Amino acid sequence: MMIKTSCTLMTSALAALCIGGCAAPKNNTGLTPLSDFPRLASPAFYKPDGSFDQATAKQAYYDMMQAYNYPIPELLKTDAFWVADFLQTDFAKLGMAGIFWKNVEGTYGNVGAKAYKGSFKDQKYGYLGHEIFLLPGQVLPEHNHLTDGDGKGFGPKMETWHIRHGSVEFFGEYKGEAGETLISDMPADERPWGYGQPWFKSKYVKKCGAGEIYSLNDPESWHFMRAGKDGAIVAEYATYHNDVKFSKPDMQFGNSKAAEITKLKK
Repeated sequence: MMIKTSCTLMTSALAALCIGGCAAPKNNTGLTPLSDFPRLASPAFYKPDGSFDQATAKQAYYDMMQAYNYPIPELLKTDAFWVADFLQTDFAKLGMAGIFWKNVEGTYGNVGAKAYKGSFKDQKYGYLGHEIFLLPGQVLPEHNHLTDGDGKGFGPKMETWHIRHGSVEFFGEYKGEAGETLISDMPADERPWGYGQPWFKSKYVKKCGAGEIYSLNDPESWHFMRAGKDGAIVAEYATYHNDVKFSKPDMQFGNSKAAEITKLKK
């Protein structure tokens, strides 16, 4: 499977749509109550015409970052910081934000001053540094990464996740070595979005908290994650990313538009 352990406020109108009843623990610095950031329901993230409101979504993540005392560099205020609802129109439940700090590939002898003349000079390399942001209870949908997705000769993406803030449940197709349990053994009201659908592939789950590290063990295996009640900020260390495929047939890596929402609701 996947998992191996080495274990301000928005406007009053939007605040009215906040999800109530969440716990209010301190973050790991002990400075800011996590209850200080709004818990918005999905309608808050869509414009009157039904299209996804990226500005509101990004602000929700900024509010969460501030609650965790997570630095917000200028790059996170640009288009390099992206959000996605995967065309499912239920962002509070299914969505994410992210930034690729690095996602590079090349040949060893053709970078920098091109001074390297060693035995690997004609061989490819690729690596990735990614940060994943999930609001409370939000799901990054089930997906996998296939071999050579863009024809550049790279193998399947291999990845490790480092939970920096919050908590995450990792779900995967195969049982690893970290004490994963069956999703079917979870209480029915705690099972993840999509469970029981014909397209759903994952069978196992493992919960991890801030500071823990987990890895994808089986290439091309189906996997996904769900944030805990206070959201999550997850660093990802991986090989070059060149392919993603979702298990749900109509899932896409993008954002809902008014016309798309009309089509999905029919």
